[in-house]
Amino acid sequence: MAAQSRKTESPEYVKMSLATAISLGMTRGRMYRGAVNRCVNLLVHYPEGCSARCAYCGLSRGRPGAYEDKSFIHVSWPLFPMEVVIEAINNSPPYVKRTCISMITNGKCRSATVQMVKALRDHTELPVSVLIAPTIIDGNDLMAMKDAGVDRIGVAVDLATPELFDKYRGKGVKGPHKWDRYWEVLETALRIFGPFYVGAHLMVGMGETEKEMAIVMNRLWRMGVVNHLFSFFAEEGSRLAGRPQPSWPSYLRIQLARYLLEEGMCSFNEMEFDEQGRITGFGMNPDRLTEVVNRGDPFMTTGCLGPDGQVACNRPFGNCLPGPKQWNYPYTPNEEELDLVRGNLFEIQEN
Repeated sequence: MAAQSRKTESPEYVKMSLATAISLGMTRGRMYRGAVNRCVNLLVHYPEGCSARCAYCGLSRGRPGAYEDKSFIHVSWPLFPMEVVIEAINNSPPYVKRTCISMITNGKCRSATVQMVKALRDHTELPVSVLIAPTIIDGNDLMAMKDAGVDRIGVAVDLATPELFDKYRGKGVKGPHKWDRYWEVLETALRIFGPFYVGAHLMVGMGETEKEMAIVMNRLWRMGVVNHLFSFFAEEGSRLAGRPQPSWPSYLRIQLARYLLEEGMCSFNEMEFDEQGRITGFGMNPDRLTEVVNRGDPFMTTGCLGPDGQVACNRPFGNCLPGPKQWNYPYTPNEEELDLVRGNLFEIQEN
């Protein structure tokens, strides 16, 4: 059994998200409102799994059960040979614009990820990004990725403050991750890949205030790091299985703040907050703000871009269930959805 397991691990094998498998025609399925997954989302795989113990992650070593039975982002990730994945990418629909490899905290990832990137760049036309594991890599690894053909890097900072990071990813769960290490790797990635070719995942709903999230988004953007927002969405069986999602109005305000900051339409110093750290204003002309909201763009998924300049990593329904009220829309919201957004944006709810 051990010998068989070694044969079915990365770089020869890779896991693929269910939404990607549907997009590539490798499994049957339909998505709400005709949503499509524009990115081939791949996950490195080893039978022993990930050594991290992040409280909210479906792949956490602290989550009960065998690693091979664990889900990630609420869906299964079927395992495929790399050559099958490459063939499927080469026959993918025209809306598929990028491939992204997600690492786990496992030392084998370092060389395997580079090998997988080389295989993809040698045999497919899509650009390749990597969601890296900062705890196990350094600048040499990042240079090797760039030399292999990676054009963009993602770093899952996830938490808005060092205290929350340590509580849910570090000492609080007996995990290996350190806040300072993640920021050091972000700086290194910026030097190697350049401003705005590095993205940071941030997860709303972990106990931070809206102001604290705005502070970290502003810090990252001023560094040259693009903010990719997620909502907490509890994984069954994880340490935080009973934790609710953040209030929808709160998430909408944070999404709008990200959009306005990154589009240069407002500055953090112009934003207004109440005594609970909730956003009450953006320092903008109300008519101009309404115009931006009516576009719907601020409330769509943020992620790495494709060659067309549009978000490729749109992760359909990755952090909420399908329906008119979504924490990240994988398409432009329609009028029914925008009516809900407008009606809830400045509603004050407790998490």
